[in-house]
Amino acid sequence: MDQRNQQRRPKVIIDCDPGHDDAVAIILAHAHAEVLGITTVSGNAPLLSTTQNALSVLELIDEDTPVHSGAAAPLKGWEKGEAIHAEGVHGVGGLGGVELDAPSRSVASSDAVQFLLTATRAHTDVWIVAIGPLTNVALALQKDPTFSERIAGISIMGGSATVGNATRVAEFNIWADPEAADVVFRSGARLKMCGLNLTHQLTTTDELVEQLREMNSKNSIFVAALFEFMHGRMEELIGRRRSALHDPCAVIAITHPELIVSEARAVAIELDGTHTRGMTVVDERVTRRRDPANVEVAYSIDADRAMSLVVESVRN
Repeated sequence: MDQRNQQRRPKVIIDCDPGHDDAVAIILAHAHAEVLGITTVSGNAPLLSTTQNALSVLELIDEDTPVHSGAAAPLKGWEKGEAIHAEGVHGVGGLGGVELDAPSRSVASSDAVQFLLTATRAHTDVWIVAIGPLTNVALALQKDPTFSERIAGISIMGGSATVGNATRVAEFNIWADPEAADVVFRSGARLKMCGLNLTHQLTTTDELVEQLREMNSKNSIFVAALFEFMHGRMEELIGRRRSALHDPCAVIAITHPELIVSEARAVAIELDGTHTRGMTVVDERVTRRRDPANVEVAYSIDADRAMSLVVESVRN
């Protein structure tokens, strides 16, 4: 047994937009943390789809964690307040290429923000694992600024200290709602940022897919199908059958922080640039730094040990 499982598991709320890698992050978190609830947000797919996907994944893994649906559009909408989705990567419904049974239960509420506030008043030392656009978290901070003071922190899959994916310099989760990201990054909460510069170090392969299939559990077969779809999509997009496993990194940053090397940095969100809107502007200067560090930026991960955690989490 993982030694950490013999100790007190960290309390987490997963704010997500499933999404293939979100699904893996949900499974991983239930294996290594006390998951108080899941809040859903529009992102990889529309809110109705991301919420149903979260419920279906929980049903697959036999967990009754409450799901609270949240924001269907960004704080300051793009044209007419419409949300941006990633159907080009994840398919129209968010879990393209993978079939899950329709969930037999429904959401606990349609007020993710109130759940975030209520749960963090009832429990101490709660980490928010934010692996979609940051709209729900920003709304919670706007409704109750003391939210930032009573949580343990926010572990974010988002941003980048190098290049982007939605644009040349912007990562999708930040780019989909940069105003929300700006609220979060200026909140004073403890922030961990697992950006693309880190998550591209944790990649899946066809050999891993075969390993998961040979395990022959319902969870491993499901995750193998997720990876297989993403490999096909990446082959179409970039000519390579490998896929970065983004969202689980933000879980690992809380459950197994020793696997990640981070540095304190000042990070700001670009809101206005014609070519840079949604960029996480990281101050990498060695000298002449003026702004205080507000984010623990992750730079490296022990990919072998991290992937072993993923594999073990789907063994049953």
